[in-house]
Amino acid sequence: MTLHAMKEDEIRLLRDEIEMLMNERRQLLQVTGAAAVFVANLDTDSLPDEADTIDAAEMLAEQLNGLSEETLKDALESVRAELDPVQ
Repeated sequence: MTLHAMKEDEIRLLRDEIEMLMNERRQLLQVTGAAAVFVANLDTDSLPDEADTIDAAEMLAEQLNGLSEETLKDALESVRAELDPVQ
């Protein structure tokens, strides 16, 4: 195999890897967007009064709150949701 052919193979592999990572990012943004919509519409009064359920809801909310504004915006756009202005 020539050096040129090896470089082309490396480039192809890198392109394939980037495409896979972009697809994975898209899927993760969709999951994150759906979770953000879920949390935003969640009626906390209707949550079961079990510590595990409350802990899981708090964990999800903390992770969503830890996202950058840009990432959260991308996530919401991926599920075609909109940010409500802070009231």
